[in-house]
Amino acid sequence: MNRRRFLEGAIVGATAAAAAEPRAAKGEPGRKPLLKAGHQHHCSDADLRVLAALGVQHICSDLPSQSLDDHWSVAGLSRLRERVEKFGIKLDMVPLPLSSSYISRVENPHILMGKSPERDREIDNICQMIRNASKVGISAVKYNLSVLGVVRTQSTRGRGGAHYSTFVYSKAKQGPPPEETGPLNAETLWERITYFLERVVPVAEECKVRLCCHPHDPGMPCGKGFRGVERVLGSVEGLKRFVGIKSNPYHGLNFCQGTVAEMLEKPGEEIYDVIRWFGRRGKIFNVHFRNIKGGFLNFQETFPDDGDVDMPRALRVYKEVGYDGMIMPDHVPRIEGDTGGAQAFAFAFGYIQALIQVVNAEP
Repeated sequence: MNRRRFLEGAIVGATAAAAAEPRAAKGEPGRKPLLKAGHQHHCSDADLRVLAALGVQHICSDLPSQSLDDHWSVAGLSRLRERVEKFGIKLDMVPLPLSSSYISRVENPHILMGKSPERDREIDNICQMIRNASKVGISAVKYNLSVLGVVRTQSTRGRGGAHYSTFVYSKAKQGPPPEETGPLNAETLWERITYFLERVVPVAEECKVRLCCHPHDPGMPCGKGFRGVERVLGSVEGLKRFVGIKSNPYHGLNFCQGTVAEMLEKPGEEIYDVIRWFGRRGKIFNVHFRNIKGGFLNFQETFPDDGDVDMPRALRVYKEVGYDGMIMPDHVPRIEGDTGGAQAFAFAFGYIQALIQVVNAEP
């Protein structure tokens, strides 16, 4: 394996949480939770060969398809699982076609547009995808409930001249509300999110499939939002309300530590207790382990060791609350000449692997 192949392989290294059912993460007597390095997507045969060589035993796949077609059928998901498993890797999680894209590019837009009967048909399709995933032994799905997508301003220079993805609210171009939705206040968004959860969570519970929702990235000022749209999943209080809408062990978060840090005035001081709040209630199903400099409405996304959050301390808190799932890199800085972010991801992956080895070995 040459250097380039190794770096490409490092991007896709992932070991997914393999728990068949979620539990309240209060710790179990005599049990030592083991954190797992992970990554998302990238499951071509070439990727899987590298994963197998690296000893990866679990993975979250690419999106099977944007619609309820043969790829989402029991037979289609079985083929996907069998292809993964022939490399000695277990398929534990798949993404639903509810992405973090802008509403015009979201695969099932009517769910947040609130337009029926289209949203009912889209929700029915999501429920069938969950049922089919359960039938082939896939125990988790991840998704977003986003209208504006991920919002950023111009990138800034970071360590070694690398480009750091940046958001400064005062420099963001507001523009008009999205044509597809018009202005959306918090009350309207909560109604539409609740409508979705009330229909999907019971299916997930019946099928024993965890629903992992990503927060809104980034959070915006309450009452102002951005482009006339509130970001109700862009604050810690909003996330607490979200997980409380349906009190259910299969309803939780794709806990993006970077996005949650962006919600805080002093993430280097506050993030640890936020992890504890959600972790002790068993609401963290997956972790995007990234770091930032700055805080609410003004931040840079950094290399994991170059931000304001003490990452070893954060990892110890995940272990403290009994979390034993994936710890994965997410957004990474852009290095000149680093096509596809291979080197940046390889650095992040190695950093995470080293931290996990240290923290897992501690009493």
